[in-house]
Amino acid sequence: MTQQPSGQQNWWLIIGVIGLIVGPLVFVRNAEFAGADAEAITAVAEIEPNYQPWFQPLIQPASSEIASLLFASQAALGAGMIGYAIGFYKGRSTQHKRNRDRG
Repeated sequence: MTQQPSGQQNWWLIIGVIGLIVGPLVFVRNAEFAGADAEAITAVAEIEPNYQPWFQPLIQPASSEIASLLFASQAALGAGMIGYAIGFYKGRSTQHKRNRDRG
């Protein structure tokens, strides 16, 4: 048997997630939130100074914040799709098991 979460537990989880999102934005001032792409460019430039990229991006975001937003949106969409698929197949499996047990 699994225990159903209470409404109070859900609110504490929501407050915790909001705190994890807002906390770094409030307490870490003037920080550059850059991804691994900038680190990779620096490492490649150190190893091979004459390296030329094979192609350029199709769309260049106006700022790094917009690039971060697009990346986070892509990650959220992917996580949502995976969560939906897991829930769908779990529900289908449970329904199949119920139908099999009935007769």
